[in-house]
Amino acid sequence: MNAEEILKQYAIGERNFPAVNLTEANLSGVNLSKANLSGANLTVANLCGSNLSEVDLSKAKLNVAKLSGANLTKANLYEANLNVANLTLADLSNAEMRQASLVRAEMARADLSGANLSYANLSGADLKDAKLRSVNLSHANLSRADMKWATFTNANLSMANMHGADLSSADLTGADLSHTELRQATLSRANLQGVNLSGANLRWADLSGADLSWADLSGARLSGANLTGVNLSNANLLGTILVHADLTRASLIDVDWAGADLSGATLSGAKLHGVLRFGIKTEGMICEWVDLSPNGDQSKIYKLTAERINTFFHETPPTVRLTMDATFDQEAHYALAIAYRHLAKHYQVAMEPPNIQIGRRRTTLTFEMQDDTQLFMTAYLAIFPFSDSAHMQSNLLAVLDILQSANLQSANGGNQSKKSRLVNWVDRTLTTIRGNSEPVTFSPELATLLAKVKFFHSPTQTILVTSTNQSLAIYNNPRFGKRLEQSSNTFPAIAVEEKQAGLPTIGLLVEFIHSFQETERSPQPATGNTELS
Repeated sequence: MNAEEILKQYAIGERNFPAVNLTEANLSGVNLSKANLSGANLTVANLCGSNLSEVDLSKAKLNVAKLSGANLTKANLYEANLNVANLTLADLSNAEMRQASLVRAEMARADLSGANLSYANLSGADLKDAKLRSVNLSHANLSRADMKWATFTNANLSMANMHGADLSSADLTGADLSHTELRQATLSRANLQGVNLSGANLRWADLSGADLSWADLSGARLSGANLTGVNLSNANLLGTILVHADLTRASLIDVDWAGADLSGATLSGAKLHGVLRFGIKTEGMICEWVDLSPNGDQSKIYKLTAERINTFFHETPPTVRLTMDATFDQEAHYALAIAYRHLAKHYQVAMEPPNIQIGRRRTTLTFEMQDDTQLFMTAYLAIFPFSDSAHMQSNLLAVLDILQSANLQSANGGNQSKKSRLVNWVDRTLTTIRGNSEPVTFSPELATLLAKVKFFHSPTQTILVTSTNQSLAIYNNPRFGKRLEQSSNTFPAIAVEEKQAGLPTIGLLVEFIHSFQETERSPQPATGNTELS
């Protein structure tokens, strides 16, 4: 049956033409909508501008076929062969194309929105400026494909092979590229806002100038990638591998990169406002200066030397460790949660819940924070529910008074602007604690619970640890660690001399305070450059 006969049969209502041989047939501009052409041979056929909507071309041969401008909406091209076919400006929206072969197919400006191309082979295909909104390309082969300026919004590209593909200036907003192979791919200036790239392989990829804000790159591999000028603000980089990646002038504002490996990476000029600078690997990092301004406008620039990089990018969060000589229970857990919520609200400060480690004899509450300057205020609040609170808080205030009177700014050595900020911080901490005229009052129910539960009357120990692992013992109950039988829930009053015994010397205190890291959350000058020392 030739092309003319098929058209005549179609005109009288026949739709079933399976396995028909129409090699090199001229069917340009014809209407074969909803026809059954499964298994047909249309190699080198001319179907330009034809209406093939909802046609069944499953397992059909369309190699080198001319389909430019054709209407293939909702067509069934399952396992069809379209290698080197011309589909320029074709409409393939919502087409079924699972496992189809489109090797080196010409698909520039084609519309594949909503199409199912899972497991399809599009290696070397030309998809420049194509529309692929909400397309399913999971497990597809797009290696070396040209997809410049293509639109992939909300597309599914999970586990696809895009090795060496060109996606420069493409729009992939909200796309799923989890575990996708993007080695040596070009994504320069691409819009990747909110994309899921978790577990993706982006080794040696070019992402220069791309927008990856709010993207999920957790566990992704970007070794050797070009990320110059990239926007990674608010991105998830948990456990991301960035070994020898180039992040020059990249925006990392409010990024979460705990566990990331930046060994050998270049970060000169990176914007780091709101970034926690610990929990990352920085061995061999190259970073001459960073921008800590909130808007990335270079109003707060910090210069770094090779020797200071490891100090600046510290690897542990500052912590308050509060240890009780007693085991934990449900009543204590409930009372602590209510008390800490009340204290945070009363003092109007942020207070994250502690990590709780329960041993056979002791319980340790570990409070992690973002900034060394939060240590003293957190310790002051953490002890409140316990009987030791008055003694520990007295010690803490005594330490702050010593620091205030020691005139840190005039101490020998070090950076004077940093010391000035530390002086201001000590003053503000004391003002926050002593300036609150309203006493802390717990509800009668909570107060009764705190008085009843033995856990809150056990001896305590409070230790502060800075981000550079400098520790300071603020308070240690004389009975802490001693197995003494007590006849009541409270301990005898401790004399002032006893409770303040063992306070660190002024030298140790100044050393501890000067170990604080410079952060953008610390008081900073409004403008100008500062050299860390």
